[in-house]
Amino acid sequence: MKRGYASGEARKERILAAALLEFAENGYRGASLARIAERVELSQAGLLHHFKSKEQLLVAVLAYRDDLDGRRFDLESTGGIDALRALVGVVEHNARVPGLVQLFSVISGEAVTPDHPGHEWARRRYRLLRANTAAALRRGVERGEFRADLDAEAHADRLIAMMDGLQTQWLIDPDRVDMAAVFRGYVDDLIALLRPA
Repeated sequence: MKRGYASGEARKERILAAALLEFAENGYRGASLARIAERVELSQAGLLHHFKSKEQLLVAVLAYRDDLDGRRFDLESTGGIDALRALVGVVEHNARVPGLVQLFSVISGEAVTPDHPGHEWARRRYRLLRANTAAALRRGVERGEFRADLDAEAHADRLIAMMDGLQTQWLIDPDRVDMAAVFRGYVDDLIALLRPA
């Protein structure tokens, strides 16, 4: 039983990795279950045995991507300057995985409509990201690294907007936009601004 479960889980992970690429290349609406099945050498019926619909597969892929990021970058256990440096690490990592960044950008853009299957994922993701970033900034205040009067929520919103905006510019014109360098400079300026007088 355990061997069968393990091989089933490995197959699901292969499907998620292939679906992530398909969604990254074609967006949700343009993605094809048949192409995903072909990538993992399954029939479409075999694919649907693991994920009952394209919508269910998309939600699983988004959770898979978030899990991968969560393993790499943990904002919940750090704070202050270390948390801001971790965000720089996220952007530097993203510069090496344009397909993942494209997936995020395409799905996020499509998910602004309430009927999109990724809409609730996007809403939850942004709420959690804002909350975790603001909490990390507040821990910086508690450590004495940042001024006591900083507006953690406003700075969290700005950091996320800067990351997402740079990603879009980089995807459109990667030869002209060095998103890692620009974001690193932004964080350096922010740290200087937030330090106690």
